[in-house]
Amino acid sequence: MTVSPLTPPTPVRFADDTTVVGLFSGEDETAYRDEVQGLTEWCSRNNLNLNSSKTKELITDFRRRGAVPPPLYISGDGVERVLSFRFLGTHISEDLSWTNNTIALIKKAQQRLYFLRILRKNNVQEKLLVSYYRSAIESVLTYCISTWYSSCSTAERRALQRVINTAQKIFGCPLPCLEDLFNSRCLNRAANILKDPFHPGHHLFDLLPPGKRFRSITSRTNRLKSFYPRAIRELNTSKHTHTDKDSYRTLCSVEDPNLQIAHFTQGDAVWESDAEEAFSLPTSQTEPLE
Repeated sequence: MTVSPLTPPTPVRFADDTTVVGLFSGEDETAYRDEVQGLTEWCSRNNLNLNSSKTKELITDFRRRGAVPPPLYISGDGVERVLSFRFLGTHISEDLSWTNNTIALIKKAQQRLYFLRILRKNNVQEKLLVSYYRSAIESVLTYCISTWYSSCSTAERRALQRVINTAQKIFGCPLPCLEDLFNSRCLNRAANILKDPFHPGHHLFDLLPPGKRFRSITSRTNRLKSFYPRAIRELNTSKHTHTDKDSYRTLCSVEDPNLQIAHFTQGDAVWESDAEEAFSLPTSQTEPLE
């Protein structure tokens, strides 16, 4: 038997979801294309190959007479130009509308409603149904909600709310509406930005001289309804900052010792906590939320 000498393993590097964002005015795209070329050269020096077949280019241009930019090439291969693509689980369109994203969220959430019906049919306890709903359905509907909800149309918001209404009818437990969930996420995210002086958006939260209200952000167009104007408006108008957990403390009461884990969605991640602590109902929190 002949044994070949072992060869040292070759290190393999893999990078995913690399994004280049370019902002330019007029017809000068030099800086943007130089940035792409610089990224290509950097990857080559670090033994990384860009897969041009999976690379997409999306252009957002609201000029009335904007010229079509020339194609983008990476290592001689043309980059496909698309009208919409999926980035980190969120569908982004060239006109910055959220129709495609809303359709995808509703489709995914409705598929999981089937399993909620199966659990209800098998007489699973209501507390467990709520736990499943929060971890499997609500987490889908509220993924990156602070990014897209402000710019959604009224019809899109109603379509998303219908999913929550269907879940309520399945197990008969009141659930926070999508508007309340967005407001709580908006306040939570704004509070985290205020606590982090190094956050890129920290300077946008500017306190007025009395120190009780933040300076409102205004824009020349109503096209871009971003997170920051809505967050400042919520901070100025909310008397009490309620989190998602506060909403569910009011709506749900768990006394079942067999339920050990409750799922909550914080920001864009799902975390776990003890059910006894999570669903405890202090007297000061049993009143309806404002």
